[in-house]
This record gives sequence, C-alpha cells and structure tokens, in this order.
Amino acid sequence: MATTVAPGPIAIPATDDDVRIERHGVWKRFRRHRLALVGAVVIALVTIVAFSAKLLAPADPNFIDQANWSGYPLAPGVAHHILGTDENGRDLLSRLMYGGQISLTVAFFAVLMELSIGTVIGAISGYYGGWIDYVLMRITDVFLSIPLLPLLLVLTAIVAASSNKAALGFGVIVVIIGGTSWPAVARLVRASFLSLREKEFCEAARALGNRDGRIIFRHLLPNAVAPIIVQGTLEVANVIILESTLSFLGFGIQPPTASWGNMLANAESNMAIAPWVAIFPGLCILVTVLAINYLGDGLRDAIDPNMK
Repeated sequence: MATTVAPGPIAIPATDDDVRIERHGVWKRFRRHRLALVGAVVIALVTIVAFSAKLLAPADPNFIDQANWSGYPLAPGVAHHILGTDENGRDLLSRLMYGGQISLTVAFFAVLMELSIGTVIGAISGYYGGWIDYVLMRITDVFLSIPLLPLLLVLTAIVAASSNKAALGFGVIVVIIGGTSWPAVARLVRASFLSLREKEFCEAARALGNRDGRIIFRHLLPNAVAPIIVQGTLEVANVIILESTLSFLGFGIQPPTASWGNMLANAESNMAIAPWVAIFPGLCILVTVLAINYLGDGLRDAIDPNMK
C-alpha cells in the first residue's frame, strides 16, 4: 500500500515588496519612540550648527576682545558676546560651535575605527571558531579587563612624553580611543556570527563553493549590521564623554584649539566668578550625549525583531 508524505513548507524568497514592508515597520516602530525622534532632531541641529561654524559663529574662536576684556570673563550679553567670553576674552558661543565640530569629528572617526576593528575580529572569531576564536577572545578579554580611562591616560601620557604635549591632536586622540574601545563590538559581532553561521543560507553558500571571505562579508555581515549600527550609535556618546574627560584632564585636544572638554578644564579656575564659562560647554555635552543615547535606544527597539 503506497503511503503519501505531506509536503513540507515551501520557502518563498523575499521580494522587494517584503523589504519595503519591513522598512516601513522599522520606521513605524521608531516613530513610536518620541524621545528617539527628539534625540534625532537635537543631533541634527547640533551637527548643522557645529559644521556651519564658519558661517554662523559671531567671531573667530581664538580672537581676544582686548577692547572690552579686562582680565576676567565677560558676562553673557556684554559687548555683543551672546554667551559671554572665557577667561582669555574669547567669544564663548564661537568656541562652543568650533568645539562641537572637534568633539563630533573625533567621535565619528573614533567610532568608525572602533567598529572596523571590532567587526573584523568578531566576524573572524565567530565564523571560524576553534583555536582562532579562543586566541582572539582571550585578547579581547585582556582589553576588557583593563579600565578604559586609566589605559587612555597612560597611552596619551606616553605619546606626550615621547614628543611633546602639543602632539596630542585630532589624529592621535582618534587612534588611541578607537584602538582601545573595540572589544564590546567584537563580542557583539561574534555572538551574531555564531548564530548566523549555522543558518541554511550559510550552508548553501558553502555548498556553492563561495570562499570564506565572501561568505563572511557578503552573506553574514549584512545580517548582523543592525546591532552594529545600534552599538555604533551608542558608542558615539561614549567617545564624546571620553574625549571630553581626556581634554578636561589635560591629555586630549590641546589649546588653543577648542573642544568641549578643554573648555571645561579652562573654566575650572573661574567657576566662582564666572559659572557660565563651565555651564554652557557642560550643557552641550549633556544634551548631545542624552540625544545620542535616546536615538540609540529608539534604533534598538525599532530594529530588534522581538519588538515587532
């Protein structure tokens, strides 16, 4: 007697309409996160103002208003200085704009370097496994076991001692922060690859004769890009705080170049007589970091398939 076997489910490939529906769903979930929308608007405004500083700034950031300055910071609104001046008679609003440009640029390039290193290490570790995974993850554990801020201080001090303190410019800070902050990204990508490498599409790619490099970067990495984007967004806020902390301690961007961190450091001696010199850069850091964190939370909730 012949037996019949019920046919299994037929896999239907995703169409362009399916992709558009999914993108619409991500945007719909993101819109529900009101704080994330506010954060996105705030970040856009801060970025536009910072990178339009040459057009919008009322004065050169290093210009000393000797005609009105008498050795002490000018109060907000005095002598056409909307937010006042710093301890050297330089327009505070202009320095905030140019300082935001430096802080955001350092954060962007440091996070780009951090994501690049962490993604490559995590992808190789998660895809190959075995002794390669063991060695790479033990190196990652070493970096994770060292407190990041003391490590950054030691590295910047070594650079300063080997040349001079003025050498601590934009490129050095980016390399130091980006080159030491990748372990969290590596672990995130490794976890994604450990799951993705067992999927049917990965087995099919191997069966078709694709090389490991193509499978990693063409097939697996696009499926792991969502958590990487969210992690990168949150890391921008962390890097802004790290750069501000280094500059505040004297090991970041060096004067006369303005950054929010070294503006806070220079304001320390005048807090009692001119609190606005510290309040305004502190508010810039606070608002920007909060906005980025809210944006990251919104992206995580929108992209996470468990939130559908």
